[in-house]
Amino acid sequence: MTDFISGAVALFVTVPLIGYIVMFILSKQVTKNHRLSVLRAIDFSTLLFIISVHFLIHIIWGQSFLWVIFLFLILLAFCFVLLHWKYKQEINFPRVFKGYWRMNFFLFLFAYLVLIIVGLYQRVSGIVAFL
Repeated sequence: MTDFISGAVALFVTVPLIGYIVMFILSKQVTKNHRLSVLRAIDFSTLLFIISVHFLIHIIWGQSFLWVIFLFLILLAFCFVLLHWKYKQEINFPRVFKGYWRMNFFLFLFAYLVLIIVGLYQRVSGIVAFL
C-alpha cells in the first residue's frame, strides 16, 4: 500500500497535469459544476506545479533553488497584499490569498512548461553531441 501511495505522489509531482486532471474529474463527479471543478483543480495542482518546478530546476542545473522559489512566493504575496490595499483601502485576506494562489498556478504552469522544453532540448542536444 505504501508503494502505491509513494508511486502516486511521485507521479503527481513529476507530471502535475495528471494531478490537475484527476482532481478536476473527481470534483466534477461530486459537484456537477464545471467552473467550480476547474477552480478546485487549479487550487489543488498549484502546489504540485511549485514542487515540480523545483525538481525540474534541480534536475536540469543540478542545484536546488528552493530558496529562490520561496523568496519569489513571498515577494509575490507582498505585492498582492500591497496592490489590494492600494485599490480597496482594506485587505480581504481570503480574497487576496485566492488571487495570489491562482496567479501562482499560472506562473508555475508557465515555468513548468518552459523547464520541460529546456530540459528536453538539453537532453536531445546532449545526445546529438554524444553521437
